[in-house]
Parts: sequence; C-alpha cells; structure tokens
Amino acid sequence: MRVRRLSRSGPLVSVALLLAMLLLAAGCGSKSSPSSSPTPSTSPTPASAAAQIKANWETFFAAATPVAQRVGLLQNGQQFATVIQAQANSPLAQGSSAKVTAVTVVSPTKAKVTYSILLAGQVALADQKGEAILEAAVWKVSAKSFSALLALEGQSGAGLPSASPTP
Repeated sequence: MRVRRLSRSGPLVSVALLLAMLLLAAGCGSKSSPSSSPTPSTSPTPASAAAQIKANWETFFAAATPVAQRVGLLQNGQQFATVIQAQANSPLAQGSSAKVTAVTVVSPTKAKVTYSILLAGQVALADQKGEAILEAAVWKVSAKSFSALLALEGQSGAGLPSASPTP
C-alpha cells in the first residue's frame, strides 16, 4: 500500500505520524475509565446514533481505556486482540486520544466518521476518514478503519486479521 506524505516538514511529521499510529493501536491497560462498557445503540435516530458513535470512538482511542474495553469497541475486536495487547504497554500510549468532528449515519448499521488523532492534546493526524459499524447493538470502530491505521504504522500483511467482517 502506498502512503502519501502529509507534509514536507520531514522527519518531525514522520515521527509524529509514527507516534500517533502506535498510540492508536496501543492502550494503557493499567488505568480504568469511567465507563467500563460500550454505549449500546438503543435508539434508531441518527442524532442518538451519532452521539453513541462519537462517544465510542473517542473511548476506543483514549490511552486510559483498558485493552478489554478497546477490543469490545472494535468490529471483530477479538481478531485484533493480540495486536492491541502487544502494544498495550508501549510508553507511547500515554497521552493519545481522538476527537470526532463529524458523523454521518449512512444506513442503520453503518456511518462515516471524521476524526483527528491527538498526542498530548495536540493534533498529530488531522481529519481522518473512517467507518463505524453497528455490531451486537454497539456502534464500533470498523475493522477496515483500524486496519488502515495499522497499515500507516507499517503493520499490514501477515499475522494480522482481515478487515472483512466475519459471517
């Protein structure tokens, strides 16, 4: 897969991008978050779905979210559990987060998400496009979106699960 350069500022942007990708795939499993379970989808309105998607995406990408909860917020999360756990103890995981800036519900089970990755509160990867998938009554980060971030980090190919949904 070919990766576009984000800017011409050289190594600084490359390091920031690498850090952002490591932080995304990592989680700090030693801290607990205020909410230990995903926000279930209980109302079919687009506004409530968008709010649930935003909350769940931001929880998934928060450094303080335990690995088990992150797995639960990722489509087919169990398939990625090894990847998420392998990076859970990374010191780079501290201070990472995501800010969802737009959610467009395109069907009862799928939405488009625009988000930025932050490191220590500063935007490291702006205006990324992703998908949310409704799985088991919970809006989750799509496997496709997570796989795209892993590819940016250089973790694509052998040993990683397919981004295709399981039957």
